[in-house]
Amino acid sequence: MLDTVAVENYRSLRRLILPLRGLNVVTGANGAGKSSLYRALRLLADSARNGAVSALAREGGLSSTMWAGPGKTGPVSLKLGFAGEDFGYAVDFGLPQETETAFNLDPEIKSEVVWAGATLRPSALLAQRSVRTVLLRDGDDTWHPAATLRPFDSMLSEVADPQAAPELLALRERVRSWRFYDHVRTDTDAPARQPQIGTRTMVLSHDGADLAAALQTIAEIGDAGALGEAVDNAFPGSRVQIRTEGRFEVTLRQPGMLRALTAAELSDGTLRYLLWAAALLTPRPAELTVLNEPESSLHPDLLPALAALIARSSERSQIVVVTHSAALVEALRRRQHDVNAIEFTKQEGQTTIVGQGLLDEPSWHWPARG
Repeated sequence: MLDTVAVENYRSLRRLILPLRGLNVVTGANGAGKSSLYRALRLLADSARNGAVSALAREGGLSSTMWAGPGKTGPVSLKLGFAGEDFGYAVDFGLPQETETAFNLDPEIKSEVVWAGATLRPSALLAQRSVRTVLLRDGDDTWHPAATLRPFDSMLSEVADPQAAPELLALRERVRSWRFYDHVRTDTDAPARQPQIGTRTMVLSHDGADLAAALQTIAEIGDAGALGEAVDNAFPGSRVQIRTEGRFEVTLRQPGMLRALTAAELSDGTLRYLLWAAALLTPRPAELTVLNEPESSLHPDLLPALAALIARSSERSQIVVVTHSAALVEALRRRQHDVNAIEFTKQEGQTTIVGQGLLDEPSWHWPARG
């Protein structure tokens, strides 16, 4: 589980050190920085797939994503990191050094480090990279060169020798398990409304196309009772049925109806709730699941049922919910007392955490560039 996420110089996140627990809810006004946090978490996950540099390029490069407010001094540097009880990771992006290239929006990785434990200190370092060279520490506290990387390749994705770097490999696989769900489509042409070829689906896809197969998988090898309870909480007396003739299709049988409604007939809110049920009741829970505005399209009466779903999921997976809905936050607090509610605000263009002073921040240290 992550204890801390740290971001520096990314959009309005000039300097953010975020404490995390099992169930975390991030709120704040429009423009306070909630979406920037969501994107920063995605960038960290992209590092494990060697996609952070290209993701930053798609955002317009460092010039478009860097903090643009006062107090900006020194070399261009965008930093991302996280730490838990067992491992920590940090990466520092800077401007490219090559002058003759058409890919001038691609930033370079200036440094990366992995350490053991919650706090970065020299004795805890396991792997470090300065521009191109990756060094690994062995059991005798001796550093050995492990690889020479291109400046746009992450050591988290490129160095994965199970003998020389088992910790790096373990960390990479854990980060790759993180899941992100953001405004899954429920419009008329949404993939979730269409019959699909079905196969066992342990994890709902990001577009929800395999909703029917994911729900059927939960019913057969997951927690069918939890699925039935989640549907009944939201739509009393109703139950989900999956048609499997030819292609898989979601249907919802409701009291008083002579036939089950197909996915094409469901309201946006009803379909979205079923998508959240499939995502959160997965038989293969992620180490971290991040939900961006899950209340979208849901009637307020569905928020207690959604809160119950999220609270149940937080027993198996660390959850971060980014939301505008005070009602959802309150419903989560009623379901689970240990909710880490974090409110963002913006002062002089900079995102800060309401009520957090310097002494309240988790311990965090950025690695120096080599």
